[in-house]
Amino acid sequence: MADATRTTTADEDLLLKSFFAEVSEVERDNEVIRILSCFKLNPFEYLNLPFDASPDDIKKQYRKLSLLVHPDKCKHPQAKEAFGALAKAQQLLSDEQERDYIISQVNAAKEELRAKRKKQLKKDAASKIKSLVDEGKYEQQYEQSEEFQQELKLKVREILTEQEWRRRKMQMRISEEEGRLKKDEEEQKEMWKRKREHEEQWEGTREQRVSSWRDFMKTGKKGKKGEIRPPKLKTEDPNKSYVQRPVKRG
Repeated sequence: MADATRTTTADEDLLLKSFFAEVSEVERDNEVIRILSCFKLNPFEYLNLPFDASPDDIKKQYRKLSLLVHPDKCKHPQAKEAFGALAKAQQLLSDEQERDYIISQVNAAKEELRAKRKKQLKKDAASKIKSLVDEGKYEQQYEQSEEFQQELKLKVREILTEQEWRRRKMQMRISEEEGRLKKDEEEQKEMWKRKREHEEQWEGTREQRVSSWRDFMKTGKKGKKGEIRPPKLKTEDPNKSYVQRPVKRG
């Protein structure tokens, strides 16, 4: 079994070498252009594979295309960029979670196209009768057609774009919320810092305040030089809170 596998791999290598020996520089350049014009969110497009491609198909196609546009073999100025795009596409499709996500969007696109197709058949009596007679074969043939595959490709682009936009909006909201929380935290820290400084300042002047109070108690109402005191209440003030005794005059 192992010998048979090695033989198959060797045969594939020979075929690849033979293929690349016949590939012209123009074909390499065209492949670079094709890769760089692909829809960025669909790795199947980069590898030029159908959505039902198997993991083995993905590996073989990646190997073939990566050798075709390898910067050491392709003179196109953007060959390195195309090579990197292929590597990223292969990495995404090798990740089971990422691949399942893309396939789920493909299935959603198919359902939308099928629903659209049903509405069209209701208007076209001949197609509806043919669909019923063939017991679904008519629809299967349609879904294998180039027309349906092109529609599916465009619908998948549309759905993936919508999902990416939603993801970015959600990420933006999360970033904004994180920024708001960080700002609130910094303001809270600043408030506690000011409060602590005030308490330290208050505690630092404690001895001075105690000393001032003792001096006041010793000297009565006479304050220290330069101390600001409230004005005395005039006797003629209508709002006075006491009655002045008459002053005896000799």
